[in-house]
Amino acid sequence: MDTLTLKVQEIEQLTSSIKKFVFQAPNAADLPSFSAGAHIDLQLENGLIKSYSLANDPSETNRYVTAILREADGAGGSIYMHDEVSVGDELTATPPQNSFEISDDASQHIFLAGGIGITPLLAMGYTLVAKGKDCHLHYCSKSVEETAFMDEVKALFGDNHTFYHDGGNPANGIDLTETFSAQPDGAHVYICGPAGLLNAAREATSHWRDGSVHFELFSSAKTEEEKAADAAQAEGDGAFEIELAQSGKTLTVPADKSILQVLWDNDIEVLHACEEGWCGNCVVDYLSGGVDHRDEVLDDTDRETKIQVCISRALPGEKIVLDL
Repeated sequence: MDTLTLKVQEIEQLTSSIKKFVFQAPNAADLPSFSAGAHIDLQLENGLIKSYSLANDPSETNRYVTAILREADGAGGSIYMHDEVSVGDELTATPPQNSFEISDDASQHIFLAGGIGITPLLAMGYTLVAKGKDCHLHYCSKSVEETAFMDEVKALFGDNHTFYHDGGNPANGIDLTETFSAQPDGAHVYICGPAGLLNAAREATSHWRDGSVHFELFSSAKTEEEKAADAAQAEGDGAFEIELAQSGKTLTVPADKSILQVLWDNDIEVLHACEEGWCGNCVVDYLSGGVDHRDEVLDDTDRETKIQVCISRALPGEKIVLDL
């Protein structure tokens, strides 16, 4: 798996809990290009692999910019980045990957950001504004003081933005039902933020045309009840086979392992991060077989040819043929 070495050029405290990180190549050379909506995976010394969206203008070739919310009750990645990483440090990363692309079919682009969810949408704004495209940003946060990139948003979007400050109570923020009551012709919406906002926004846009609602997750959006149901389902999992089309090799996936783990056991590297079905990193093309899709990322069209191998499995009696 290809990796990059990134040097921390700058760290800036944007809000009380959000830091901006600017990365360059150690020799200040150009970095691999990226498209708006892309992320990099940082391999941290505490053993975690964490995905972070890129926020800067994709036309920039010499740096990557991201912003990270310090989550005291998270898995530890954000705490490590906030507390242990300093200017001048070097980190290992994967080249940019993108599962949150701007749609070429849209004539109007509507963005909904919640807190740290502004990061990929900011990069999208740079791309679309440079092309003179119609776009508008709805940006939700607790307060002015807790709004990351506020001045940059104002300068970039001009009059095409709306801020919502709810003081920590979503009921005092954006009215999603009203905002998304009617879908303008050709409009697509891009949603990024905490699970509560994302779920509410997906409900508010449930009547929009298929394929016109796009989102990216920073964590699972499932409720505790849904997670409990998933755990109960997993207790009934059985073994199944996968075939690797490029080699013709057949492997058995035991009941207590994922496809991803079996691929690792056989020295087949696949990008990964969350291992819970929400980040979209370990999506692999498949050619045939009945799939029990358990991810939170793929839409119905994607699921006809793609599988997230960290969590999805074969349906009973089926063998999955992977394009590997």
